[in-house]
Order: sequence, then structure tokens, then C-alpha cells
Amino acid sequence: MRKSGGRVVTVGVAAIVGILLTGALVLFISLPDASVFNDRVERIFLENDDLVGAAEIRLLEILAASGTTFSDVLSSYRVIIFVLLLFATAVLIVAVVLLATIAQLNRRMEEIERTGIQIGSLVINREEQIVALNEMEFKLTGAAIETLAVLAEARMDDDILSGAQIEAVIQSKNSADCDEAAGATRIKRLRDALGNQIVSELLVRNIARKGYVLAIDKNVIRMQ
Repeated sequence: MRKSGGRVVTVGVAAIVGILLTGALVLFISLPDASVFNDRVERIFLENDDLVGAAEIRLLEILAASGTTFSDVLSSYRVIIFVLLLFATAVLIVAVVLLATIAQLNRRMEEIERTGIQIGSLVINREEQIVALNEMEFKLTGAAIETLAVLAEARMDDDILSGAQIEAVIQSKNSADCDEAAGATRIKRLRDALGNQIVSELLVRNIARKGYVLAIDKNVIRMQ
């Protein structure tokens, strides 16, 4: 995935640079030469020897001055166009890199959603109400710890618990006497207590029409 993403970025950047270079070349070629106006004024001087009146000479001087101004303006336009093309190139390259990065993250998230979150250890300390998830520690409420402990015990037994069953285990009642919504509320509060939405959503999976389960290897779970 990283190799393909790198190739996409490389090809995209090369295509952007190529397109902009081609556009810049065509644009600069199509622009008139900065001295073209002065050349035309000079030709008027050379081809019209009879322009000797004061007014006519003054007119030609104005035309020559206008040509110089036009030359300066056209030169500044070339610089402005070059700077804008550089800016556009930088922006488009950044956009391609960001799009490639987002695409890779989306693929990674899809892979995580399929396989579940990679947990190396899950330690539940009921006394201190602390959960150690890999290198992360979460201080949870007593209710959240009990909910997570019930899910962990069910995962070690390869069971999937519905909301009513979770509530029944915690309340020591029959599941028929418990409400599904109460268990779902406990799951929501547990996810909120874990804080990180991605971690909590992938750790506590909701399987349609079956119930809730911890999407981790049962061998990494330890209870204290």
C-alpha cells in the first residue's frame, strides 16, 4: 500500500509539473516580445523621413516613451505569471500529497475495521478502576469498569452478549427481566469513558442482531 501510494504521489507530482511547464512554455511563447512596440516606432522613424514638423516629432517621442513603458509592463507581467505558476505548482503538489495521504489512511482504517484493533495487552484493574490498553491507561468509572469486565469475560468464553445480557450480568438478574436499552447505554458510557472514538468504536464492536463483543484476541486479556 505504501509503495503504490508513493507511486501515485510521484506520478501525480510529475504530471502536475509537466502540465504546468507546458502551459508556461505555451504562454511565454504566445506573449509578444517586450521590444516589439519600440521596433514598430523605430520603423516609423526610418520609413517616414518627411516627419520633420515639431508636432510630428513630439508625437513620435510620445510613441517611443509609450513603447518603453509597454516593454517594462510586459516584463513585469512575465515575472508575475512565473511567480503565479510556481505558487500553483506548489499548491497542486501539496493537494496531491494530501489526497494520497488521506487515501492511505482510509485504506488503513478499512483494514482496521475488517481485522479489528491491534491490541497487545488489555489489563483490567477493578480495584483501582484502571484499564491498561497497550501503552495507554484509562481511568474509568466503576460502572464502565464493570461493563468492560463483563465484555472481557464473555470474550474469553467466546460469547457475544446483547445489551440485556450485559445488564443482567451486572445486576445479577435474569436477562428476560432486563432492558436492552440499559445495556446499550452502558456500552455508550464505556465508549465515552475511553475517550478516543476510533479506539472505543473498534474495541467494542456491535454485531448486528447478536450483541456486543471485544474485537481483540482473548489471550491478551488479563483481569486484576
